[in-house]
Amino acid sequence: MSEDEEVEAEIRRARKTTSKDVLAKMAGPGAMKGASPVSRQQQAEIALGTWIRSHLPDPSGALQLVLHRHVKGSGPLLDNLDNPLLGLAALCENALESDYLLEELVREADVEWGQRMDERPHFEIDGRAAGPDDPYTCQSVREILSALVTSIRKS
Repeated sequence: MSEDEEVEAEIRRARKTTSKDVLAKMAGPGAMKGASPVSRQQQAEIALGTWIRSHLPDPSGALQLVLHRHVKGSGPLLDNLDNPLLGLAALCENALESDYLLEELVREADVEWGQRMDERPHFEIDGRAAGPDDPYTCQSVREILSALVTSIRKS
């Protein structure tokens, strides 16, 4: 054994083994070489969260949060990991094409808004006009999502 090898062996004996060391040894040499420790799906979800916050006008942030929650792990996102904005556009288009999905998105945004503001949420009631202080109506969310899809398709 050379002098360098002896010094290295002595250092290893004196050093405490950490959980990181054990995991690295289990994974084998070069396991993380050139790879990101964050999966492509997580990278896409994080990128979409950032994009949504900077491109969706929403003072309380409730709709941004709900939309991000819906897109995370969704089929449209998983089908478009190389271009996650297309997954977001597909999700928005699905909601725009389905009154039920749009209403559920609005209802979730209302609930989130109520929790953030510590107020009772404003829910739309069929056949009645939306209240003037209702931050999320089917019509307002429809317009926001339409603008979002248009913005994505132009980029």
